[in-house]
Amino acid sequence: MTMMKAARLHEIGGKFSIDEVPVPKPGKHDVLVRVEACGVIPNLRNVVTHFPTWYPFLPLPALPAIFGLDAAGTIAAVGDGVSSFKPGERVYVNPGVGCGECRHCKQGEPTRCDAYTFMGYFGFGPGSQAIFEKYPYAGYAEYTTAPAANLVRLPAAMKTEQAARFGYLGTAYSAIRKSGLRPGQDILILGATGTLGVGATLLALAFGASRVVVVARDPAALDRLVKLDPQRVVPLCWGARSIHEQVRERIPDGVDVMLDTLGAKAPAELSVDAMQAVVRGGRIVQIGGVAGPIPIDPHPFMCAQLQYIGSLWFTPAEGDEMASMIAAGTVDLGLLESRPYALDQINEALEDIQTQANGFTNFHIKH
Repeated sequence: MTMMKAARLHEIGGKFSIDEVPVPKPGKHDVLVRVEACGVIPNLRNVVTHFPTWYPFLPLPALPAIFGLDAAGTIAAVGDGVSSFKPGERVYVNPGVGCGECRHCKQGEPTRCDAYTFMGYFGFGPGSQAIFEKYPYAGYAEYTTAPAANLVRLPAAMKTEQAARFGYLGTAYSAIRKSGLRPGQDILILGATGTLGVGATLLALAFGASRVVVVARDPAALDRLVKLDPQRVVPLCWGARSIHEQVRERIPDGVDVMLDTLGAKAPAELSVDAMQAVVRGGRIVQIGGVAGPIPIDPHPFMCAQLQYIGSLWFTPAEGDEMASMIAAGTVDLGLLESRPYALDQINEALEDIQTQANGFTNFHIKH
């Protein structure tokens, strides 16, 4: 097979077209993966329509380009320098790639690299264009290439389509690790019924949290989270009463950790409200990119020894840890409802997800 189908964007704000392009060949330290599933990201429509105006410092690949975050499938071929993976293995491709040469990349922290780039999505600095050129293939194609170091082996118990959700799960996983949450501590998840929040709830329970306070506006969706563990999941609706008052009624000292998963469309006031529910010495971790700015009064923040932490994506090593938890049954992804689309339905999928997205539905392209 020398040619393959790929969904490519030819102009900002336009629709994706299905094009015939050559099947890529892996570099020396890369692999070729036959894509079987790739996530559909609710924010992708914003990225390919508004990011050049909203966030010009977050570069997109030169057009025409193949997009598609969170690809999973089977290894079809490996480069000459790859010895740890072999054809036939099922893998998830972590799309986050650094330059590989800076001190952060050498330390195994590519998310801190100035050139850090999401293959098939957007980059974080001027060095991103070189990475886009090196890895121009992504999940909305029949095949993709990636560094072997970015692969996560999938356990037998995990469906390939579930791996298309790894980006959201991994983002929450890395944030919980950074928060230092220990078994027996309490955590508040703001925006818990969204795509990030549902995964965060599953993982917080797996980390051994004593109570997981899930905050959202939809009571029915909150009830679905409560069913995961009725004794430990505490539901709260935002609305007439403040979030922190409701939390303090149930947990007078406050929660040890707050995970903010609210997106850019949510008002920052909700975050500021929820932050007041955090105990002295507690940690607040931002992973949703809520519309800011967030006002912080330094003196009370200092006296209460609070920490406000930003967390971006996750490393392949953290992906391996998540895969092990899923293999062991510590994390059960059975509540995710599959919503597959064919590659030539990509534009339909992007329209549907704008109005039908929720944290329990797994929108993905299935090859």
